[in-house]
Amino acid sequence: MFDYLITGISTAVSLDVFPVLFFGVLGGIILGALPGLTATMGVAILLPFTFGMSATPALVMLIGVYIGGIYGGSISAILLKTPGTPASADLSTRWSHNGT
Repeated sequence: MFDYLITGISTAVSLDVFPVLFFGVLGGIILGALPGLTATMGVAILLPFTFGMSATPALVMLIGVYIGGIYGGSISAILLKTPGTPASADLSTRWSHNGT
């Protein structure tokens, strides 16, 4: 049972996958922080770039873009009171800073 966990962790931090994950999350944060660009749209935009990649880095990059996009949508929802993603619409109405 722990063999699978060790294999998964070693795959996630390997030199083939970790840089792809880092740039995927960074790109997702940038896309999500822009109002009107959602995490799903970021995945759709980057999907053609994964066709030439092997399966593991491609899926890791798409998951990283999605997770980063959800986080980035919270940035604009809290600071600008404008929901960056549909998932952060509740943040813009309840928890955002007044600005006054």
